Amino acid sequence: MAQLSETYACVPSTERGRGILISGDPKSNSILYCNGRSVIIRYLDRPLQVAVYGEHAYQATVARYSPNAEWIASADVSGTVRIWGTHNDFVLKNEFKVLSGRIDDLQWSPDGMRIVASGEAKGKSFVRAFMWDSGSNVGEFDGHSRRVLSCAFKPTRPFRIVTCGEDFLVNFYEGPPFKFKQSHRDHSNFVNCVRFSTDGSKFITVSSDKKGILYDAKTGEKIGELSSEDGHKGSIYAVSWSPDGKQVLTVSADKTAKIWEISEDGNGTVKKTLTCPGSGGVEDMLVGCLWQNDYLVTVSLGGTISLFSASDPDKAPLSLSGHMKNITSLVVLQSNPKVILSSSYDGLIVKWIQGIGYSGRLDRKVNTQIKCFAAVGEEIVSSGFDNTIWRSSLLGDEYGDAESVDIGSQPKDLSLALQSPELALVSIDSGVVILRGTKVISTIDLGFAVTACAISPDGSEAIVGGQDGKLHIFSVKGDTLTEEAVLEKHRGAITVIRYSPDVSMFASGDVNREAVVWDRVSREVKLKNMLYHTARINCLAWCPNSSMVATGSLDTCVIIYEIDKPASSRITIKGAHLGGVYGLAFTDECSVVSSGEDACLRLWKVTPQ
Repeated sequence: MAQLSETYACVPSTERGRGILISGDPKSNSILYCNGRSVIIRYLDRPLQVAVYGEHAYQATVARYSPNAEWIASADVSGTVRIWGTHNDFVLKNEFKVLSGRIDDLQWSPDGMRIVASGEAKGKSFVRAFMWDSGSNVGEFDGHSRRVLSCAFKPTRPFRIVTCGEDFLVNFYEGPPFKFKQSHRDHSNFVNCVRFSTDGSKFITVSSDKKGILYDAKTGEKIGELSSEDGHKGSIYAVSWSPDGKQVLTVSADKTAKIWEISEDGNGTVKKTLTCPGSGGVEDMLVGCLWQNDYLVTVSLGGTISLFSASDPDKAPLSLSGHMKNITSLVVLQSNPKVILSSSYDGLIVKWIQGIGYSGRLDRKVNTQIKCFAAVGEEIVSSGFDNTIWRSSLLGDEYGDAESVDIGSQPKDLSLALQSPELALVSIDSGVVILRGTKVISTIDLGFAVTACAISPDGSEAIVGGQDGKLHIFSVKGDTLTEEAVLEKHRGAITVIRYSPDVSMFASGDVNREAVVWDRVSREVKLKNMLYHTARINCLAWCPNSSMVATGSLDTCVIIYEIDKPASSRITIKGAHLGGVYGLAFTDECSVVSSGEDACLRLWKVTPQ
């Protein structure tokens, strides 16, 4: 069997020029955010404990706990709200089509009976409030002419709803049933976020005009502003109240977060400016925030979550980061503790430590997308979509100076000779390139469409897989390849080939969902009928003692086979990654790490049967 032991979470999806509205449950110190179709539940005091809800059919945008934290309402770009249980396997309570376009914000009423949602729409209904159990409307929300970016429910009776958006307006509604009461145009740009204080006495709006304005929660009248002295120099994207309602936290495109003291009369003065770690680039703009118990949470455009202490804001923050996009490959460095390197489609390489989690992003001087990725010892080799192979050393957390070579064609696959890693085999459309360091030794046209390749650890043998499903075995001498055998068993294009660590076997996978383990000496099939996936095999990995092989597929599953047992006695991890599994590696004899389109990594403990 296989048991999930650690999850290295993805970061929130962000978009330049837009805030993101994250939320949490103060009782459990968990926060909610969205990435792709997933809603991520993350515990601030237990970073490796992560739950993922993946039932939305479209990209998820915002999620909120109900007041009693038993339910979560999450919304997506299609205008759908799903209400599901926090515990017991996320049982679905209800699903409602609320708006005709993307939902940007939603809030529960304090009694947990109603939900208000706002966002984009065709026509005039940019806001809707409904009963959580029946979906029936509880009011009319006129008064906006453009996308409504944020909405808030007054946490005490009498109930009020406030909305704000791209028409620069702040609208105030009384109810239920809710009716338009008044509108304010105190901002001169998009109003990005509105939030009520915890005691229900005030609410605050923040805007791209760099201002924050406070209003009386009962009457809706303006009572004060955040001081411009030492204020933000860029758009303010989000705001969050302290639990006692006396302070607020704001984040801005100026890359800072500020804690404001709010006086009784409703004016705010800066108490502390927080600067998040980073290089000062565009990705360090701050787009989301949350004040939860003693945690001050900020989110940058690059997705980095910084955790400051509210009681000691001078203390350096803890940074949690990771991938935002599909993780295409994984490498485990056999160090102690085990280091895992993952690379994603957008060119980001992240370093993780087993048992600890996030350990840093490797800052690459070259910002190209990564297609293939390999590492041995202290060296990383990667290729992009620009015909270039990059080699660089890994010095601690630093990505050393990179050397590159243009091989003249787009690399399809990349394999290093583990015993002499300067030797690399790269497959291209109709052949292979042999590299020594960053020097092209030879480019060989093999006369067939190449899809995958592997070179033996000692560099004496190469296996090349074709579009036709055949495996061609070559001996390697200097700069030439000599064909030794052709193996025919696959019925689809080869996607991956890997030698076992003891080099007595190799395994191959194809687009037609089959994997095969071969004996390297006799070239006979060693483990057959490995036909348990329902879609193409994207990746495979051997355990260090060569007793097990794992395959990952587009069907979201990881399957682990024991070499000396029939394929039918396999271990299957269903739904390992929403959208498909793209990376696999063993960290030790009984731990396998997987990655996928959901931008998360998961570490599984495997107990052979």
